[in-house]
Formats: sequence, structure tokens, C-alpha cells
Amino acid sequence: MNELEGRSLSDKKLLGDDRRAYLLKLLQESKSPITGGDLAKETNVSRQVIVNDITLLKAKKEPIIATSQGYIYMETHAEKALPEKIIACVHRPEETEKELNLLVDHGVTVKDVKVEHPVYGDLTASIMVSNRKEVKQFIDKIKSTQASYLSVLTGGIHLHTIAASSEDTLQEAIHSLKEAGFLFGEND
Repeated sequence: MNELEGRSLSDKKLLGDDRRAYLLKLLQESKSPITGGDLAKETNVSRQVIVNDITLLKAKKEPIIATSQGYIYMETHAEKALPEKIIACVHRPEETEKELNLLVDHGVTVKDVKVEHPVYGDLTASIMVSNRKEVKQFIDKIKSTQASYLSVLTGGIHLHTIAASSEDTLQEAIHSLKEAGFLFGEND
């Protein structure tokens, strides 16, 4: 399901500021993530050029997030802000899918994962999963790229920023994590 299908610049190559303005427009109008590869095809440039363009847009304070499904434009409207919590979790890498599914099954969006590194300090990676399909895509991408989870750096201990439509929903999800033994500091 490529949101860019049907649109094309044919063989026209957009340059610099024009291309970045076009990328920004595409991301702002998209209802789902767009991969760097799709953006590269759409603008007739390499994926690396897209990565550089996104970096430049972020430097101009555009709220673009790179997720495992592609780039998304995060609109920041205070009136739309959902309740959020930061939770401390611990589990083995092979339990990641179960942990994420527990959260999304309660109507929670898992926004990111954060670990504390002894040299680099806090390392944060965007996850942005809200349903089982997105969790599966995230897990499949980890496996297909043979990437490691950040939590392997900290013996499985990590933080997640989670968001939901209500405080009650967050509390139900947290209770479920506690029952599963995934909440750090609650299993002693």
C-alpha cells in the first residue's frame, strides 16, 4: 500500500530546496509512513539523498520521525496531545514481540525505546507501533536486518514512552505488563 502510487514526477529530478519542500508536503499530507526508498523513487534521487534531505529538514525543526515503517510527520497540536507515560521494562530479546503486543492490544501506542549507555548517555530510537501488524513489521525488520535491540546493551532494561486515549488505558496496559513480569522494579 504505497501512498505515492499514481503520483509521479516522471523523469523530472527536483533539486535542493524544491525537493525538500516537496518531501515536506508529501510527509505532511500522508496518513501513513513513507519509506526512504519510495521518496527516492518519487523524486528521482538516491535514498541517501533522501536521508540527507530529511536530516536538513529536521535541522529546520520539522517534526519528522524515522520509524521502522518509514518517515512520518508528527503534527504537534497541544489540543490533540494524548496522555503519555514513560515506563521501565525488562525482558529477554525474544520476549520483545510479546511485550509490544501486550501494549498495543490495550490500545496503546509505543512511541520509542530508550536505554542508558555508559559513554553516550541516553540512546533513544523511535518505534511508533499501535497495532499487531505494525509490531510484526517492526520485529520482521529487526530479524531481516539482523539488528540488535537497544536493550541488549543494558541486560534487557529499557524505557518506553507510551501514549493512549486515556489515563485509564495507560494504567490497564501497565498493569498487564506487571502481570507478565515485564515491568522493571516490580518483579522483585
